[in-house]
Amino acid sequence: MINKITNLFNIKYPIVQGGMIWVSGWKLASAVSNAGGLGLIGAGSMYPDVLREHIQKCKKATDKPFGINVPMLYPDIEKIMDIIVEEGVKIVFTSAGNPKTWTSFLKGKGITVVHVVSSVKFALKAEAAGVDAIVCEGFEAGGHNGREETTTFTLIPMVKEQVKIPVIAAGGIGSGRGMLAAMVLGSDGVQIGSRFAATQESSAHINFKNTIVDVKDGDTQLTLKELAPVRLVKNRFYDDIQELYQQNPSILQIKELLGRARAKKGMFEGDLDNGELEIGQIAGLIHEIKPVKEVFKEIVEEFELVKSFIDRL
Repeated sequence: MINKITNLFNIKYPIVQGGMIWVSGWKLASAVSNAGGLGLIGAGSMYPDVLREHIQKCKKATDKPFGINVPMLYPDIEKIMDIIVEEGVKIVFTSAGNPKTWTSFLKGKGITVVHVVSSVKFALKAEAAGVDAIVCEGFEAGGHNGREETTTFTLIPMVKEQVKIPVIAAGGIGSGRGMLAAMVLGSDGVQIGSRFAATQESSAHINFKNTIVDVKDGDTQLTLKELAPVRLVKNRFYDDIQELYQQNPSILQIKELLGRARAKKGMFEGDLDNGELEIGQIAGLIHEIKPVKEVFKEIVEEFELVKSFIDRL
């Protein structure tokens, strides 16, 4: 399965594991890389010294390429970038910010840079900033999301029509069928988050993993658009948000309700009532917690089976 993405990252399959906060530690990233994809460590929930520890453990656990996902709103981003360079990481995915800010610095250090976008406008800006590829994420995705609410399968062909660099599809993809559909629409690879969140190697709390398996159609919702749109599982915290909205709240009131460390409380510590539970709509098709190796095998085999069937038509 050789294409632009496998060549860019020197991996076997054009499958990237999303760098999710509180979920994507060294165990998950190394397992994905060992299976033939590109594992990403999610730096957004890590202090600099914790990130360094995860990078060093990941290097011991795999001899395959892996990368770091860095939200550019991170307060200690200078320290994060210095650690990435010092530890010799060669792939960085940036998100939640202007790609111009760090792309030239990273590329000057010989690092491959990929930026996450949610619209054609930002895809073009990322390409102009000099990134090597882009992740186009539709609003089906879990976690923080684009304000445009453009779905993955409309976003991919629109972006592909406008840019020349490789495109990775994300949002609502968790199977071989979804991967093939995204590539038929023009993507060169896929980024999968939710499916890998519900694996044995994920650093998410078992309560959250079990919640992912239990999620049904309609159990997630994009909310908190006044701050940064985020897709959440509907729980007590979500209900509190909706109740506050009935009062026409100010931004300050919404921030006060959100407080600090909500995502950690929910996804890492397992508080299913008061925590922020970020997951994508594809969770409705996730029915079991499995090892990464098994998930990978299922995705690749289904992709090849469906593709061979279509090729015969």
